[in-house]
Amino acid sequence: MKQKVVITAAITGAIHTPTMSEYLPITPEHIADEAVRAWEAGASVCHIHARDPQTGRPVADVSIMKAIITRIKSRCDVVICITTGGGLGMTIEQRVAPVELYRPELASFNAGSMNFSLFPMASKFEQWQFEWEKQYLDFTEDLIFANTFKSMRQYCAKFKEAGTKPEFEIYDAGMVNNVATLIKMGLVQKPVYIQFVMGVLGGITASCENLLFLVDYARRLIADFEFSVCVAGRAQFPLCTQSLLLGGNVRVGLEDNLYLEKGRMARSNAEQVEKIARMAKELGIEAATPSEARKILGLKGIELVNF
Repeated sequence: MKQKVVITAAITGAIHTPTMSEYLPITPEHIADEAVRAWEAGASVCHIHARDPQTGRPVADVSIMKAIITRIKSRCDVVICITTGGGLGMTIEQRVAPVELYRPELASFNAGSMNFSLFPMASKFEQWQFEWEKQYLDFTEDLIFANTFKSMRQYCAKFKEAGTKPEFEIYDAGMVNNVATLIKMGLVQKPVYIQFVMGVLGGITASCENLLFLVDYARRLIADFEFSVCVAGRAQFPLCTQSLLLGGNVRVGLEDNLYLEKGRMARSNAEQVEKIARMAKELGIEAATPSEARKILGLKGIELVNF
């Protein structure tokens, strides 16, 4: 096991909608506040999406993204990981624009295409706070979240130019091979940073056996990598604990799971960070500081970002 673990807090994401939780941060101010609170609780990385501050809908507005990340950077030294997954239905150009403009230390890099499906959640609510919410979820029944080899090649060039480290999002086993292929093509240099994303409908299910398989498969195909685990839904804390036992890092946050425990909603991202940090400490593992996370992940440094 590690002596230090990188804890990422995924602050708001593009999956959950305002009706699902009153604690989901929507405005730039609230998202930034949540990131700072997560840092205070032990997170060394925060993963950032932008939302319309009036309706909470995920948006590709780079000015809103800038408002969020500049607020965070002015208050703490947490590593800011900007999404390039964006929101469902955004174009490739919209998704990669924040990397080109703001040159972050770290950004998500989706490692393949999938049926990213949220539509079963639409049946769980009869009334919605905003009209867009149900339509947004229903839309995913016929959605392919496209990340082709051509677009991944283009992403690699954008990331290299910006000096941004890719955080490869692995939703299923074939995406491990996709990352290995990008390495063989000379588009990505090892060591790489991988995040196993489990429990999204259309991707690999969340189970201990599947996580063991993914880690072993990546070791055989890639060998030289750092990894983290994030899980959609109630298996978040059990599988993040398994990641700790396997020598991995962890991601928690309201993007992935709205609950702190069965029947109790998380009131903030910080509550989830505090919980996983406490669980790690019981195993003899300390939460890494942002400076330590930068060394573990091989990042360029906060002084070289463009925001």
